[in-house]
Amino acid sequence: MKFNVESSALLKELQKLSGVLSTNNTLPILDNFLFDVSDGKISIYASDLETTMITKLKANANENGKIAIPARLLLDILKTFSSQPLTFLVDNTNFGVEIQSENGQYKLAGQNADEFPKVPSLESSSSANISADVLIKAINKTLFAAGNDELRPVMSGVFCEFSAEKISFVATDAHKLVCHSRTDVTADSTASFILPRKPLTLLKNTLVEGTEIKMEYNETNTLFNFEDTTIICRLVDGKYPNYEAVIPKENPNKLSINTVDLLSSVKRVSIFANKTTHQIKFKITGSELIITSEDLDFANQAEERLTCQYEGEDMEIGFNSKFVIEMLSNIGADQICIEMSAPNRAGIILPLDGQDEGENTLMLVMPVMLNS
Repeated sequence: MKFNVESSALLKELQKLSGVLSTNNTLPILDNFLFDVSDGKISIYASDLETTMITKLKANANENGKIAIPARLLLDILKTFSSQPLTFLVDNTNFGVEIQSENGQYKLAGQNADEFPKVPSLESSSSANISADVLIKAINKTLFAAGNDELRPVMSGVFCEFSAEKISFVATDAHKLVCHSRTDVTADSTASFILPRKPLTLLKNTLVEGTEIKMEYNETNTLFNFEDTTIICRLVDGKYPNYEAVIPKENPNKLSINTVDLLSSVKRVSIFANKTTHQIKFKITGSELIITSEDLDFANQAEERLTCQYEGEDMEIGFNSKFVIEMLSNIGADQICIEMSAPNRAGIILPLDGQDEGENTLMLVMPVMLNS
């Protein structure tokens, strides 16, 4: 089998796929890209058994066929070429591959394509259409809040709820929680599932704004199809915790403030906080917010004062500065409102601007007990 392809176009597609490659594959065949040449197009596959990504590009080929080519070796050689046509010659009997460039030839050992795992097919699936802009925003606002505790795999992904009224994306690690919903995007049928971190990261890195995505999902898998790319992933198995139960409904104390001012202040003050607890304290009196931190082991402490709008009783509440910084960095609003009820109840951060019509984002951060 012989096919010709442009080096830069091939490298661009393979770099998208490289996010799927795992360093500790159980099957050696998964260290390869699968090339499937048919009718003037190459479909290239990468898989780690949980996630499979497929991308297509044009090629001149003399016959149809398949070959598995070592991924790292192929990426390394393609990165060194300027844009030029490459010819691949494949020996169908011993799976040897020869790559011919303008001024050289390179031989490597491929593998039998039949060993590559079959792509899961989605039977009795439901579907929904969603724009890339909506999905990118949902991933950016939720994925950072997902946990990475291997003992609680359900919390390591993003929980999706689809209904005729709205779609919601939820992520939590038990210390922080983000619920991002859209009433301007709906699905035909009600469904809920947990998407793992890896395919969401792949989507975030490969989606182009303005494109339309077709989603298909059933009990075990979800498929994303856009332009010449398909991502199929196995869903996280298990029941997602009842996140609505932890969101406090009555929050009489409301603090409104500029996001950048608060973020800059928290970043500075947190440098002086204890390196284990990352604890900072908010003391709110009238229209003044005092942010303090201290590290008694090293006699470090910091204090900053900010002007804010505040309705409610004077209060002191402690937070983990790392969580506050992550939330303020991802909220995408110039002004925010922090709603609180008591020093031992969760604080809720809501954007006051920067939201599309029908878009709602709620971020929740658990307090830390202050050393009185």
